[in-house]
Formats: sequence, C-alpha cells, structure tokens
Amino acid sequence: MNQRGGFTHSEQLALKIRKDTIEMVHTAHASHIGAVLSVTDILAVLYADILKIDPHMPRMEERDRLVLSKGHAGAAIYAVLAECGFFPVEELKKYYSDGSVYSGHVSAKGVPGAELSTGSLGHGACVACGMALAAKRMHQKHQVYTVVGDGECEEGSIWEMALFAHKYQLDNFTVIVDHNKMQAMGSCEEVIALGSLSEKWKSFGWNVIEVLDGNNHDQLRAAFAERVRRKPNVIIAHTVKGKGISFMEGNLIWHYKDPQGEAYSQAVKELEEAGI
Repeated sequence: MNQRGGFTHSEQLALKIRKDTIEMVHTAHASHIGAVLSVTDILAVLYADILKIDPHMPRMEERDRLVLSKGHAGAAIYAVLAECGFFPVEELKKYYSDGSVYSGHVSAKGVPGAELSTGSLGHGACVACGMALAAKRMHQKHQVYTVVGDGECEEGSIWEMALFAHKYQLDNFTVIVDHNKMQAMGSCEEVIALGSLSEKWKSFGWNVIEVLDGNNHDQLRAAFAERVRRKPNVIIAHTVKGKGISFMEGNLIWHYKDPQGEAYSQAVKELEEAGI
C-alpha cells in the first residue's frame, strides 16, 4: 500500500474520515452525514491505494483526477484531503461556517486537491468525462475518476455521459457508483425504480465491475484491478448509508439530521471503540 499522510492502511484513513466528518457536521449543524459515511470507504481506498497524487503539488499535470459528483457528501472530500496532507486538519473546523471556503457541497475554490465544485447532480460526472476526453486527445497518461450516487443515476445527463464515454472508448475514465439504495425522499426503488444498475451500464457499453460489499476495502481494491482497456469502466459498490454508526445505518433521517446530544456522544463512542 502507498503511504499517505502517515497512514499505511486505507481502513485507518476511513476511520479518521468518519471521526472528522461526524465532528464537522455536528459543529456546523449540517446535513448529509448518511451520504458522507456511505462513500467514506470508497474515498479512503482511492486516496490510500489508487490515485496518483502529491499533496505537496496538488496541481501537478500528471496527477490523477477525482471528482465527487455527489457533491452533497463534500465533507468527506475535505476530510480525506486534510488527512492526506493537502491542508491542515485544523482547517476542517471552518466547515460550513460563514466566509469559509469549505462549503456544504464540494467547493474547489481555495481548497487544495479539490478538482471541481459540485452539487448539481449529474454535473460533476459529465465534467469528469470531459476531463478524460481531453487527456486522451492530449496523449496524457493520468486517470480520471468520478463518484456518483445511485439516486444521481436518475439524471438523464448521467446516461448522455455514458453514451459519450463509450463512443470515445474512454478507458482512462472510471465511474464509481455509491449504491447505498437510498436517496433524499426514500429508497431508490420507491422514488424511481432503478432496476439492475449493472445491466443498464452494460447496455451502454461499459465494463461493469460489481462490488457486493462496497464498504469492504479488499473488495474495492480488487475491483480497481479488474478494469479493462478500450472501454470506460464502472464500479458499482453496494454500500450502506450511514455506514460505521449503528443507529445511522440504513436510516433515511440521517440524510438530513445532524448528530447532537446523545446521538453525537454515541457516534463518537462507537468510532472510538472502532479504533481500539
């Protein structure tokens, strides 16, 4: 494994992200902690083991690009960037406060390591696809990654992007679907039945890699090793919304609610125990 910011295991990085983001959302009275916790393991594996990056040169030309298209989980991006050394962890205390560059949705303005401001669902993935096309045409070797939500896959722009990436054989482009099966107003099946995401992406010409436990780091690492040439790749990671905090797991209310009082104390306790 690569050594980033003092971490030798992505699991340790994920625990730090969870601790940071619980504190951030608690202090700021912000939302979306459930979405943050479901995507944490995906980001930890990417930053610990997959991405070619250098926190001392955040804009180096040959770096890999990562766009968090599900921008409402932006707290996780800020936390992973801080823990990997792009800026001091102390900066996370400014999250979602007046005048802060660390807005509720991902902001790239003034945030080293953040590639794109996101929040309008479907937008980030499309820009990431454009980044991959530009890299191909300029004969650059870096990879482009984007993380989307399963509810985000209801956006028509996602499927326009999928057609485009297949047409231009963007094998330097990997989409990771955080498939926690829940979105803002209910389960994905209740809101708009998605059916089989794997079959949908296959029908658009993508190489599909399904991860049955998308919060399992070994399974995630294995999935990245299964990518192929001459096709864009999509990793469908079956995750749990609110993963890592027992009373948040699979509970829709934590899409909106911030942990205060007993809920905050219990969340901190569980994470401390997980680190023993």
